[in-house]
Amino acid sequence: MILTTTNSIEGCTIKEYKGIVTGETIIGANFIKDLKASITDFFGGRSTSYEKVLIKAKNTALKELEERAIKMGANAIIGIDIDYEALGAGGSMLMVSLSGTAVII
Repeated sequence: MILTTTNSIEGCTIKEYKGIVTGETIIGANFIKDLKASITDFFGGRSTSYEKVLIKAKNTALKELEERAIKMGANAIIGIDIDYEALGAGGSMLMVSLSGTAVII
């Protein structure tokens, strides 16, 4: 499965458009990560605990996107858009949503 944010794949001809495909995940950050992040925010630097949660959420949504495209009979997804949103009380939940076009190349 080829996944790309571009609208075409160099050297490949799109034979069939299967349709829009999406993948999404919502993941919570726990108290310990919040505490570590607040300390990092105070002293400066990167919040690796939140970065790990963000990467996990993105990878989960990408896997879901790919699985849905496979069920549609696609072998590539073009034009992938990734959106991040904080949800819940105080932004304690993170939503990652992806969309793209499932195609056969």
